[in-house]
Amino acid sequence: MNKILLLEDDILFADTIIDLLQDADYEVTHVTNGQSAIDVTYAHKFDLYLLDVNVPIVDGMTLLKELRDSDDKTPAMFLTSHKNKEMLKRGFLSGADDYMTKPFDADEMLLRIGAILKRANSTSLDSNELLHHDTLHRRILYKNQELDLSKKEYELLLLLMKHINNTVPKEMILDELWSSSEGGSDGAIRVYITRIKQLVPEMNIENIRGIGYKLVS
Repeated sequence: MNKILLLEDDILFADTIIDLLQDADYEVTHVTNGQSAIDVTYAHKFDLYLLDVNVPIVDGMTLLKELRDSDDKTPAMFLTSHKNKEMLKRGFLSGADDYMTKPFDADEMLLRIGAILKRANSTSLDSNELLHHDTLHRRILYKNQELDLSKKEYELLLLLMKHINNTVPKEMILDELWSSSEGGSDGAIRVYITRIKQLVPEMNIENIRGIGYKLVS
């Protein structure tokens, strides 16, 4: 049984989510503030975090960033009333795997949770026969053949591999690949993505419109 941590300070809404998840055979632990969430993650291991953003003491995004900084890779989904694009970007930058805005369809939430857990339980790309990162020689192999990559292409593909099945925001790509004096752009990213797609045709690189890119295993 998959274990889910639910961070939600609206008790009535939380009860609805808990009933839905338990009916779907998930084990749910519910907390109402960010500090309690931090405490319980140190005591127990979860398969998924469902996090509201505006909660007491420690907000959901700060909480997730702290967990990611401590090398906690547990998949996470935000459940929030925020709908603006900047908040959406902040959510992915803090380490979220998915993001749903309230009100949302219960069946869609369960489908998304199932997809996240399925990806989390799948084999990582480094052990996948298609793509492998040779850390010693700083090269990437596709079907056991070294890819002919420019420096930027190598860095971008490696960044996508490190965040396999997670959205990599364009801001993160720009920060990682270009210095402030170089002046990277969305257009430059698209050029490198197109080139990488041509080199690894059997890999799925999704364009998350207005946000960034995701390499899907």
